[in-house]
Amino acid sequence: MSEKPRLCSFQSLGPNGFHEVAYTEWGDPQSPRLVFCVHGYTRNSRDFDVLAESLAEECHVVCMDVAGRGRSEWLAKKNDYSFSLYLTDAAALLSRVTAPPPPPTGLKRIFRRTQPKPKRHIDWIGTSMGGLIGMMLAARRNSPIRRLILNDVGPLVPWPALMRMKKAQTGLGRSFSCLEDVEFHLRETCASFGPLTETQWRKVTTNSAIEQRDGSYVLAFDPAIITHMRSGGVTGVAFGSEFLAGVDLWPTYEAIRCPTLVLRGAESDLLLGKIADDMMRRGPRAKIVEFEGIGHAPWLMAEDQIAAVRDFLFASAAKAPAAEPVRREKVALHPA
Repeated sequence: MSEKPRLCSFQSLGPNGFHEVAYTEWGDPQSPRLVFCVHGYTRNSRDFDVLAESLAEECHVVCMDVAGRGRSEWLAKKNDYSFSLYLTDAAALLSRVTAPPPPPTGLKRIFRRTQPKPKRHIDWIGTSMGGLIGMMLAARRNSPIRRLILNDVGPLVPWPALMRMKKAQTGLGRSFSCLEDVEFHLRETCASFGPLTETQWRKVTTNSAIEQRDGSYVLAFDPAIITHMRSGGVTGVAFGSEFLAGVDLWPTYEAIRCPTLVLRGAESDLLLGKIADDMMRRGPRAKIVEFEGIGHAPWLMAEDQIAAVRDFLFASAAKAPAAEPVRREKVALHPA
């Protein structure tokens, strides 16, 4: 019997007050292994349902809806949408889900044998924007992240790819008369993510739309996350000097010390092949797995994509990183 996610939320503090942050939760909350998943810019936590279910037997899996997406609150002050807020929300949720359970009381406290609580392993899986948030957190001093998976994103995000993604969000705020129209739109805008089964497309569609009072549907993200993209830095995050080429986070990437896996769509314009090659030589010397016939960004629903994630997460902790950069591993496209 397949496991269903638990739908949760909490109040997080932003620059202009509190806002609700939603997340889905899978597996045993007391598991020593926590996998924290964060989605792409206009996507939501339910994109990880297939992957999370595959990990739930061994891990506690938490998938966050970034502010303004999915079930999380749309911010009243649109200029608050920024990576600074996303980092704060992610850190608050990490603290929430890793907090120890309340101590036993009464007779339970007397008769319960005290045992030291094992330290939790925290692994981060981030698609696109979620990967950038993971990089920024993993680079911080005393970061709790043990292993980092970056799904089709790297430390240099080219301007042409950002402009292409922004232009792809045409008709922001438009309504759809039915879910079939939403699905048609998503099949066009998300075509580069790779093939899905008919059942998966229907589920993606249901999780990507909000029904309005009049029976119409809108996409499950605040249009202001596009129209109010903020420029400038993030407090405590080092940017590099290659600003003419794109958003340069090489100093941040080079500060990462944990083992890192990069998943790349072979046709991606957001994570270029040259950047992926450089990621094998610099910073944490990431392992690269490349999926043929896919662009930005792999859904992480296909068996070979899930296998790449599991192989990396459950690799022996005693296995030392390679002294020399490894070659890119290529995986052929398998139709859904």
